[in-house]
Amino acid sequence: MLVTATGAASPTDGLGGLVGVAARAIDSLGEWGVGAFTLAETVVPPIPSEVILPLAGYLAKQGSLNLFLVFVTSTLGAYLGALLLYWLGAKLGLERSIRGLSKLPLVDREDFEHAAGWFRRHGRSSIFFGRLLPGVRSLISLPAGAASMPLGTFSLYTLAGSGLWNGALIGLGYLLGTQYRLIEQYSRFLNYAVYAALVVTVVLLVARRVKRAKARR
Repeated sequence: MLVTATGAASPTDGLGGLVGVAARAIDSLGEWGVGAFTLAETVVPPIPSEVILPLAGYLAKQGSLNLFLVFVTSTLGAYLGALLLYWLGAKLGLERSIRGLSKLPLVDREDFEHAAGWFRRHGRSSIFFGRLLPGVRSLISLPAGAASMPLGTFSLYTLAGSGLWNGALIGLGYLLGTQYRLIEQYSRFLNYAVYAALVVTVVLLVARRVKRAKARR
């Protein structure tokens, strides 16, 4: 295990793969970097919050980050990302927004339609509970904006749902931070899960596009 110049072991030592890269990035960028990650993940998911936030909680337990500030910045980042999608939905309408955003990599039109259907069925409660559901969490803001949901209501439900989700994941990492070996094991299995999810996502996207191309013929 590597040690720092002061002789103390670095809290990111032993974390390899994608999880290790994410942990070192969080450690370098600090609490506001966590907020930037959650903002980006809300709009165009690069690395899921299921990876970022437990690692941030772990680093807070090791003393590298402030636990309260991690919670505040992550929730603020999630809210600002949601607000951007809400604004796009309100400005462009649902159909134009979906048509434009579905051109982004690793995003498909069906994902947006699924979120829109969830919003139609559940209304304002979908903003709160949607924050707890992968695949819906990042996209539910778009139909809310298109439907002209009151901004105050949207903000309240978004902050409450995002805060609950973020707090749970950060708390998990904080608790695991007391057991360094568990973190090492957790990171190894999480790496496998992340890589598997990326492979499945790419395969599904390719299959969708092939199916859609055949349907046009």
